[in-house]
Amino acid sequence: MGVVVIDAEVTLADVLSLRLSIAEPLADGTRLVLRQRGTGEERRVTLGASGGRTRDAGVAVSLAPLGLGPGRWDTYLEQDGVRARIESADPGFSLDRLDAYALGRRTLAYRAYRTRNGFLALKIDPAEPVADVRAVWFREGRFEVTGLLAYTGLDDDDQHRRATLALRHSDSGHGDPGRGDQDHSDPRHGDLRHGEQGLDDPAATVRFAATVQGVRFHAALSLCDVLAATPDSQGSWEPYLEVDGVDGALPLGARLDDVEGKRRRIHYPHALVDGVPIRPSFTPGDELLLEVGA
Repeated sequence: MGVVVIDAEVTLADVLSLRLSIAEPLADGTRLVLRQRGTGEERRVTLGASGGRTRDAGVAVSLAPLGLGPGRWDTYLEQDGVRARIESADPGFSLDRLDAYALGRRTLAYRAYRTRNGFLALKIDPAEPVADVRAVWFREGRFEVTGLLAYTGLDDDDQHRRATLALRHSDSGHGDPGRGDQDHSDPRHGDLRHGEQGLDDPAATVRFAATVQGVRFHAALSLCDVLAATPDSQGSWEPYLEVDGVDGALPLGARLDDVEGKRRRIHYPHALVDGVPIRPSFTPGDELLLEVGA
């Protein structure tokens, strides 16, 4: 069909906006087809004609009414009974756009991207509030982390909000932010404290002060304190951010960028504290861990 996407974006209103370079005008009745990988489920949207002389065309499709489920959806154009995948020259990644998109409260996050073979596709993920990690490092005996509060609905302004970084100890490295210890320490200073232990929550929790301004966060904690709280100097700590005005604890993850499988792809250097290695890493679900004795 001679159709190439030169710009693709999912807008803040969850509208798929495409700018197409076309060799021939789109005929009346041309359809955009979205096909889910794995299931073969399809959605079809009829497009208007592009006019007789134009060499480009704009397409805007509201995604929410289509009932698309999580997963990856390949895109096709269907015209006069012929269906072809849509080629794309747009890499489909802009961190500024993704940051702006993540400011709203959402249940699903839509993203347009270019596949490895150069075709347009949609990636759809469940969206829930998360503290998206942008940088981690060791400095002067401390572990520091910065990032962005995503899908919370908070404004990107200069307002300071009371916040605490909570670390929950786990031997398995897979935690649940909704089941952690509910004891709250004074976040005006770093406070090392074990949470109450029960049948449903055998893990210890330690808390440190954190800084939140608008939707940007920063937290720093003493590695010596973490080591002192780690049973037998072995195990993992799962960090969560507790922010005034946000319901529930926010896991620290790295999901807004286009790097998946961070546990395999991203490897941080370790710090030695009294001869014990401490290293940041990620879970298979791209959530941050602090591993002691690893």
